[in-house]
Amino acid sequence: MDTMASVALWQRVDQVERAFCIRANRGCRRRPVKTFFAVISRLGDGPFWYLLMLAFALSGPRGAGIALQMGVTGAAGLALYKLLKQRLVRQRPYLAHPGIELGTAPLDRYSFPSGHTLHAVCFTILATAYAPELALALVPFMLLVAASRVILGLHYPTDVIAGAVIGAALAYTSLAAGPV
Repeated sequence: MDTMASVALWQRVDQVERAFCIRANRGCRRRPVKTFFAVISRLGDGPFWYLLMLAFALSGPRGAGIALQMGVTGAAGLALYKLLKQRLVRQRPYLAHPGIELGTAPLDRYSFPSGHTLHAVCFTILATAYAPELALALVPFMLLVAASRVILGLHYPTDVIAGAVIGAALAYTSLAAGPV
């Protein structure tokens, strides 16, 4: 693919993504929708996952190991996504496009990749690898966290997809390495 075709392709991807973000962000015009996704986003920022790790830790020695593995893997994810955000410096949709409303306060300035989605996917995979019965609660929550990032004007779909891919890679690498 030549340079001109590559540029045209990325411009088209950007147009489609921007249009999707604007449509998804319309939910923020309705207070109940905005509040619901802001709460989901805040829980996905850590509190939900910390409680899950605490529950594992309090369930006994095996659970403590699972919690430790989640914590170590989560810390690796945090370091990686912060490094990527500092290097790639992609503006958040609400900053780049006047038609997108900010639904809740961002944690930082840049959007790529989505750290919330990275951790939601990573922790869901780790937790359900050890306790598959948790999938009925964790998978919907994980999906809501990912959706909240676009609906609230904080991320583009590709930010969320990249966060999910990185989170899954971290989780599966952690599982392959074995318990901490």
